[in-house]
Amino acid sequence: MMAVETQAQYTTSYMMNEEHQYMTPEDEWDRDLLLDPAWEKQQRKTFTAWCNSHLRKAGTQIENIEDDFRNGLKLMLLLEVISGERLPKPDKGKMRFHKIANVNKALDFICSKGVKLVSIGAEEIVDGNTKMTLGMIWTIILRFAIQDISVEETSAKEGLLLWCQRKTAPYRNVNVQNFHISWKDGLALCALIHRHRPDLIDYSKLKKDDPIGNLNTAFEVAEKYLDIPKMLDAEDIVNTPKPDEKAIMTYVSCFYHAFAGAEQAETAANRICKVLAVNQENEKLMEEYEKLASELLEWIRKTIPWLENRTAEHHMRAMQQKLEDFRDYRRVHKPPRVQEKCQLEINFNTLQTKLRLSNRPAFMPSEGKMVSDIANAWKGLEQVEKGYEEWLLTEIRRLERLDHLAEKFKQKCSLHQSWTSGKEELLSMKDYESASLMEIRALMRKHEAFESDLAAHQDRVEQIAAIAQELNELDYHDASSVNTRCQGICDQWDNLGTLTQKRRDSLERVEKLWETIDQLYLEFAKRAAPFNNWMDGAMEDLQDMFIVHSTEEIHSLITAHDQFKATLPEADKERMATMGIQSEIVKIAQTYGIKLSGVNPYTNLSPQDITNKWETVKHLVPLRDQMLQEEVARQQANERLRRQFAAQANIIGPWIQTKMEEIGHVSVDIAGSLEEQMNSLKQYEQNIINYKCNIDKLEGDHQLSQESLIFDNKHTNYTMEHIRVGWEQLLTTIARTINEVENQILTRDAKGISQEQLNEFRASFNHFDRKRNGMMDPDDFRACLISMGYDLGEVEFARIMTLVDSNNTGVVTFQAFIDFMTRETAETDTADQVMASFKILASDKSYITVDELRRELPPEQAEYCISRMTRYTELHTTLEWTLAS
Repeated sequence: MMAVETQAQYTTSYMMNEEHQYMTPEDEWDRDLLLDPAWEKQQRKTFTAWCNSHLRKAGTQIENIEDDFRNGLKLMLLLEVISGERLPKPDKGKMRFHKIANVNKALDFICSKGVKLVSIGAEEIVDGNTKMTLGMIWTIILRFAIQDISVEETSAKEGLLLWCQRKTAPYRNVNVQNFHISWKDGLALCALIHRHRPDLIDYSKLKKDDPIGNLNTAFEVAEKYLDIPKMLDAEDIVNTPKPDEKAIMTYVSCFYHAFAGAEQAETAANRICKVLAVNQENEKLMEEYEKLASELLEWIRKTIPWLENRTAEHHMRAMQQKLEDFRDYRRVHKPPRVQEKCQLEINFNTLQTKLRLSNRPAFMPSEGKMVSDIANAWKGLEQVEKGYEEWLLTEIRRLERLDHLAEKFKQKCSLHQSWTSGKEELLSMKDYESASLMEIRALMRKHEAFESDLAAHQDRVEQIAAIAQELNELDYHDASSVNTRCQGICDQWDNLGTLTQKRRDSLERVEKLWETIDQLYLEFAKRAAPFNNWMDGAMEDLQDMFIVHSTEEIHSLITAHDQFKATLPEADKERMATMGIQSEIVKIAQTYGIKLSGVNPYTNLSPQDITNKWETVKHLVPLRDQMLQEEVARQQANERLRRQFAAQANIIGPWIQTKMEEIGHVSVDIAGSLEEQMNSLKQYEQNIINYKCNIDKLEGDHQLSQESLIFDNKHTNYTMEHIRVGWEQLLTTIARTINEVENQILTRDAKGISQEQLNEFRASFNHFDRKRNGMMDPDDFRACLISMGYDLGEVEFARIMTLVDSNNTGVVTFQAFIDFMTRETAETDTADQVMASFKILASDKSYITVDELRRELPPEQAEYCISRMTRYTELHTTLEWTLAS
C-alpha cells in the first residue's frame, strides 16, 4: 500500500470541531504535557504497526518506536519507502552527533514537503522522548497518508470521515460521527469491509453487543485478506471511554487506501481484458493460419512424390489408368487446395491488418510456413505437375508405338518362320547322289530357284531385325523374348545361307553330268518365284497394321494404296505370262505325247498356287479400301473434336485475359462507398463463378480428345492447361481484390475514417496512380504527399517509404497509403498503458499475485494472463508480461 502524500502537523489537541483547526500546527509543543496512558498505548501500537507495514517492504521492522528511530537510520528508510524518493546518504558513525545528523536529515525532508515542525527537534528523538517521537510519526502519517484524501471537495479528516459515512450508511447499527466512540463496537469496521468485499464477512451474523468479537473479526480479516496489519487491540478500544482519535484515523486511512482504488482497479482490469481479448483472437487466427498452412504444405509434400514418380507401366491400359488418375487429381483433388491457398493468403492479410490496427508486431509464421514459402511450394507442385502430364502423354505414345511394332514383329516372324519351315532339312538332303541325269539337272535348277527365293526373303529378315532394334531402343518390356526370337531367325538365316552354298557346290560338281534341261519348267520356276514373292509381299502389305494421327497421314496411305492398285494390271500381265509358260508346257506335252508327272522339278509352286494367291490379293484389296475409309472417318471425327475444343478455347481464353485486365482496374475505377464497391465486386465475382459451366464443358471436350488419343490441335494456341491456370489465377485475383476492400473497411472502422475522408484519399491516390494498376511508383507517391501538404526531405521520405513499402517492392498500394494516412489517429492501448493497468491491480508492487489476477479479471482471461507470465515465487507472478505475439 503506497502512502498518499499529505501535509499535516502533530498537535496536542485531541478533539477539534473543524478540519482547518485540526490540520493547523500549534506554535510550539508543550513539552511537559503528558499523554493519556490509554491513548499513548494505543498510539504506540498503531503507529508501530503502520511504520512496519511500510518498513517490511524494505525487509526490516521496528520493535520499540521511541528506541528504534533514535539513530535516524530506520526513520530515513521509512521516509524513503513511503515517499519513493532518495534521502541524503546517512552518517555511518554511532556517536550521538551522527545520530542527530541523521534525524535532522529526516526532519529536513519532512519540512521540504511543506510541513512545519514546531517544537520537535532531533535531540528529543535521539534521546527517546516518547511524546515527541509519537508526534513526529503522527505528522508523517498526516502528511503522507491522510492529507490528500478528498471526497466532494473536502479533504483530510473531514474527507475521510465523509467517505466512511457514505460507505457504512446502508448498514444497521452503524452511525459514524467521529473517529473515536463511533468505532468502539467494531460494526463500522466490519461494514467497511463488507461493503467492498462481501465475500469476507457475513454482516448479518454480527451482533452489536459483541464489540470484542466484531473488532477481532475486522482486524483478522483485514490482516489476512487486505494486507492491513493489526494496529489496535480490541480490549483497549472497548475498555477506553474514548479511544485515541489519531490511532483510529491511522487505522481507518489504511482501509481508504485499500478500497478507494477499487474503481481504478476495475478500469485497469477492463483495459487488460480488452487487450487480452484482442490478443486471444489474434492468437486464434495465428493458430488457424499455422494449421491451414501445415495441412496445405503436407498435402503438397505428399503429392509431389506421386507426380515425380516416372515409373513407366508395360501396358497401355495401366498408363491410361494413370492418366485418368491425373485427371481426377486436376478436377477433384486440386481445386479445393487452390481455394485453401487463396483463403490462407486472405487470412494472413486480415491478421496482419488487425495486428497493425491494434499496434501489435506483425505476425511471423513459424519457419517454412510464410506465404512466400507456400507460394514456392505451390510453384514447385505445378512445375512437377506439368512435367508429369507431358510424361504420361509421351509414355502413352511410346506404348502405342511399341504395341504396334510388337504385333508387326510377331506377324513378320510368323510369315518368315512359316517360309523357312523345312528348308534346312531340304537343303541338307543328298538326293542328288542317287538321282538320274535329268533329276540332277532338275535339282540344280530347283536350287537356283531357291536361291532366288532366298535372296527375295533377305529384305524381310532385315525388316525383322530393324523392328527388334527399334523395340529395344524404345525399352520394350518383353525385349528379351523379342531378341531371342530375332537371334534365332538370324542364326537360322545364316545357317540357310551356309547350307545353300554347300548344296550349290555339290550340285555344281555334278552339273557337267547333266546336259538337258527343261527350259520351260525352269522359266516358269524363275518367273513364278519372284511373282509369288511379290504376291506374298502384297498380301503382307494389304494386311499390314497402321497407325495415324491426322487426316494427312491417312490420305498419304490411301495415295500409296492407290498407287499399288495401279500396278495390278501390270502384275496381271506377269501372271498371264507366267501361266502362259505352263500352258505352253501342257501344249507341248499334248502335242508330243509327253507324259507329265504333274510336278515342276524346279519349284514347289504350282499354277494353282499362283491362281489362289492372286485371288487372295484381289480379295484383300477392297478390304484394305474399307479399312482406310474407316480410318478416314475416325480422323475426320478427331478433327471435329479439335475444332470443337478450339472454338470454345478461343472464346474462353481471351475472356479470362479480359477479366484479369478488368480486375486490375476495378479497384481504381469503382466509385461510391466501400460497401458499394464490395457489392459491385461480389456481383463481379458471382458473374465469374457463373462462367464456370463453360470451363466444365471445355474440360469435357478435352477429356473426349484425350480418350481419342488426340494430343495436338493446330486450330488454337490455348491448351486445357493454359485455361486451367488462367481460371485459377482469375478466381484468386478477384478474391484478393475483395479482401483488399474488406481490409479497407476494417481500417476505416478501426481508425474512425469517414467516407468523405476515404473518398478524398481514393481521389488523391487515383490521381497519382498514373498506370491505373492500383499501385504508385515512389516518385508518384512523393508528388502525392507534397500535394497533400507534406514537407519532405530525403531522409523523411526514406523513413516514410520504409513504412509503406516494408518489403522493398518498389510500389505503394492503396492499403499501405491508407495505413500511413491514418497511422497517427489510432486509439490503441500502448504497452505503457497496459503495464500501468497491471501496476494498479498490483497496488504498485513489482509483482502481482495469482489470487489478485483471479479476483480482478474474468476467469478465462485471468487464467490466460497467468499462463503468459513468468513465475517469481510459488505465490507471485512478475509484471514483466509480454504479449505472445
